[in-house]
Amino acid sequence: SPHYVETVPPSRMRWGERLRTLRLWGDLFWHRKWEGRPARFTVAVVIAVLIGSVFEAVPTFVIRSNVPTIASVQPYTPLELLGRDIYVSEGCYNCHSQMIRPMLAETIRYGEYSKPGEFIYDRPFQWGSRRIGPDLAREGGKRSNLWHALHFQDPAKISKGTLMPNYHWLLETKADFASIPARIHAMAKLGVPYGRELTDGIAMAKAQARKIAEDIERQNGPKGLEDKEVVALIAYLQRLGTDLFKPAPKGPGMGAAGGETGAGSEGR
Repeated sequence: SPHYVETVPPSRMRWGERLRTLRLWGDLFWHRKWEGRPARFTVAVVIAVLIGSVFEAVPTFVIRSNVPTIASVQPYTPLELLGRDIYVSEGCYNCHSQMIRPMLAETIRYGEYSKPGEFIYDRPFQWGSRRIGPDLAREGGKRSNLWHALHFQDPAKISKGTLMPNYHWLLETKADFASIPARIHAMAKLGVPYGRELTDGIAMAKAQARKIAEDIERQNGPKGLEDKEVVALIAYLQRLGTDLFKPAPKGPGMGAAGGETGAGSEGR
């Protein structure tokens, strides 16, 4: 034949055309119908979102906590709590993290990796998001009180090559001891088990501040720091990461939120 005619062989799929029709219906018909009723479609979407939100939100309020507790982890003292708030107000979290990841390089440099139960009294937590400076999760006890005081006064003189600016005003600005009761009551409302601190917070804070200031003076450091912000901040830094290695306190109600696990029981 002078003309070529292409013939299409019959499909081996017996139901091919019907499946194709069904697919077109699924792609066009019902969706076009909903598109023509925007009000009903909007209401249906809102209802679906609300139902999903309930399933996500309810467990948050019903389940008290799914974080394993550590019996040796205790709330911050009044002075440490004040120091924590100074830490936040000065923006220290912008340059320092408080989260040691379970990686060999991190544990060699900073120490034991962080456990979830260590942060149950941090409201909010201070994990941070970057490290311009070193991680502080295990800073407590690594350096003397005098070192911290001088470091805040002139970081470059203590740590060569540091990018940290000086915070000399911390050694000059008086700590707001009068605000401690309000801070403690706020934390108590969030579930932190404070006791004597609720009534004697100011006296307890001043007593701890006096001890730190006297320790700094004994090392020929600056004098008259017992009522300055730097002492509160030092108290906070010296507490970081130390609870994990302390023995669990004895007596009823002394464990962390009623936890039954021992110190460092989260895979230490």
